[in-house]
Amino acid sequence: MKKVLFVLAISTFALGAKTFAQEEGSFKPFKVDLSVGYAIPAGGTGSKGGALFAIEPKYAVMPQLSLGLRLEIAATVSGTNLTNVDANTTASVKAAASYLATGDFYFNNNDFRPFLGAGAGLYQTAGAEVTQTTTDVTVASSTKFGGMVRGGFEYKHFRLGLEYNFIGKTIVPPTSGTSNNGYEIKNGYAGIKMGFCIGGGRL
Repeated sequence: MKKVLFVLAISTFALGAKTFAQEEGSFKPFKVDLSVGYAIPAGGTGSKGGALFAIEPKYAVMPQLSLGLRLEIAATVSGTNLTNVDANTTASVKAAASYLATGDFYFNNNDFRPFLGAGAGLYQTAGAEVTQTTTDVTVASSTKFGGMVRGGFEYKHFRLGLEYNFIGKTIVPPTSGTSNNGYEIKNGYAGIKMGFCIGGGRL
């Protein structure tokens, strides 16, 4: 009888542990990340950081792998590398947008979940106006293909992350008869983001 009770106790414990492990590792597959943060341009003359906002619906194709679509707006002043730098140079831009296919890998299925991720897609760079003492050049917006890498963690429905967006430079040719000898506009930027997840909780 004691043997039967011992086997029954072990079996109950094993079943309970298995059930607990399944519950700990089970999440609803669909969620939407909403994030705000600070965008830091890649550098250059006149660069300034600004605000960003992102929304990213995701679906977990595996418990530790989510695929999604990131829609983001970032308002920064992109840095310029001028051939002939004028001390009175100023630059202004409007908000730029991006549309990326993304993937995040989570290192565990606990409430605290560190992750690494990447993405690729289209960046709509903002139009820019660069003003020097004798030159006022307007650069039209353009669409560029780019990529993104990121890392961070989620704790239940809270999310914190650091991203870097790789975007090709905009080349502005020299303007005949002015002091503009040509320059580059750096479009890449880093993002420090925090937000929360709608959905994706425990089953």
